[in-house]
Amino acid sequence: MEDRKSIYDLIVIGAGINGLGIARDAARRGLRAVVLEQDDICSGVSAWSGRLAHGGLRYLEHRDFALVRESLRERERMIELAPHLVKPLRLLMPLYAHNRRPSWLIRIGMILYDILSFDKRTGGHEMLNRDATMRRFPGIASAGLGGAAVFTEGQVEYAERLCVELAVAAVADGAELRTKARVEEPVMEHGCVAGVKYRDLETGHMVEARAPVVLNVAGPWIDRIFSRNAPPQPRLNGGTKGSHLIVDPFPGAPKDVVYYESKTDGRLVLVIPWMGRYMIGTTDIRFDDDPDDARCSAAEMTYLLGEVNQLIPEAGLTADHVLYTFSGVRPLPYAPGVVEAKVPRSHVLHDHAPSLPGLVTVVGGKLTTFRQLAEDAVDDVFRRLGRRCPPCTTASLPFPGAVFGAAELSSRLAGLGLGEKTIRRLIGLYGSRARDVAEEASADSQLLQVVHEETGAIGAEMVFAMRHEFARSMSDVMARRVLLAFAPGHGLESLDVVADLLSRHFGWDAQRRTAEIRSYERWLAHLSVPGRPGIGGVRSEAGAAA
Repeated sequence: MEDRKSIYDLIVIGAGINGLGIARDAARRGLRAVVLEQDDICSGVSAWSGRLAHGGLRYLEHRDFALVRESLRERERMIELAPHLVKPLRLLMPLYAHNRRPSWLIRIGMILYDILSFDKRTGGHEMLNRDATMRRFPGIASAGLGGAAVFTEGQVEYAERLCVELAVAAVADGAELRTKARVEEPVMEHGCVAGVKYRDLETGHMVEARAPVVLNVAGPWIDRIFSRNAPPQPRLNGGTKGSHLIVDPFPGAPKDVVYYESKTDGRLVLVIPWMGRYMIGTTDIRFDDDPDDARCSAAEMTYLLGEVNQLIPEAGLTADHVLYTFSGVRPLPYAPGVVEAKVPRSHVLHDHAPSLPGLVTVVGGKLTTFRQLAEDAVDDVFRRLGRRCPPCTTASLPFPGAVFGAAELSSRLAGLGLGEKTIRRLIGLYGSRARDVAEEASADSQLLQVVHEETGAIGAEMVFAMRHEFARSMSDVMARRVLLAFAPGHGLESLDVVADLLSRHFGWDAQRRTAEIRSYERWLAHLSVPGRPGIGGVRSEAGAAA
């Protein structure tokens, strides 16, 4: 007899921001949904972005007013519904004589941006003259500077945490989540897709899950989900690689995010304060290989450093200043012959009928508009199921950690003996769920001890990640739950302490402990710097082979 637990209304392939958003919406509207993910929550492109919730100012150039309006509305919702994770911040856009976009056009764009975000709670734009710009940003190059536009966007400093909370909410509402589950082939019945077969990557076993609708939300992997027993499908992904550099604060560095038009090619380059450092990005290069192999190239690094040094003459940044890099592949529609910057950014639901009826692929989408994408996708699922579509409620639904009194929570955490740095960290990462993290130490007070001095991270976070946030490996914990992978030293100085702690609480033997450490060290190759053998003093296998 078939296991009833393997039968669903909807199978979602991919646990990035869009897949998780769909799962949460579907579960809240009463659908039986399962998410299948080959790696981990937010292990793909959702993590490798500039981490901004933005309205898409440059989409105005393509007259895509509907997408700009949607993005601006969703940006405001993110700030309102996840205030601990999405925060408003000001962007400064210098107006130079070399800009391909004239100042009058930027002024019109700013007015349109404010009109299209008429319901925002954040401030409108302002135009600065040359002197005011230099007072606000003393390090900026003065030659050819005419002034600047200043406007508001949102920053998702910890995109991984946003995805984790979506997963927590989705599962709480009844969805199932299976990570380390690689989909390999469709299940066909009467000529239709009736589910999928996936491999449990920990056991090696093949498992079958059935549903009348399968949503392929694998981001830049959408063309790679089936390795066998499926007819050829049209290419849908035309993703481009975007790389970022991470550097320490440097001479002349701005306090705002700076949105700068490149002298080289007119692309918009960003300098973003992030986690006490600066993120510099991004590039936009066609990429046809496995998205997991995307890495920053020497040419990209040279390009980005050169642009920042022209913007900020005293910066003097060189390759030696780059602490690490990261790259992701944008899940854009395949548009041969179209210049990368002009490829549409709106999402599309592609029906694979008649060759694979029952399979729908989500093409495109971005961090800011994940909620609206999910609403559109779930509405479509109900239509396909022939069922009445209940109203979507996610537009006013806070994230799990969103509602809290920070002062009261801070006092409560201080009463446990936690230091200020740890308290700020816990509230910043977990919001109101910080109290749940601390409660992990109720049976083991040692978990309140700091395990990473630089950030103030405590042992309870590691255990909480495994017990309540679907982490299954040290890499899951370090890179996508507690985020020590992005701290100075990448958490390597605390690796033995964390490994011992997880071994003690989850029964890892010496062999498993060693394997987990080595696997995390290999994962750090995602942060490699061109021309260097490894990260943080660790010579990873990928680095050694370079």
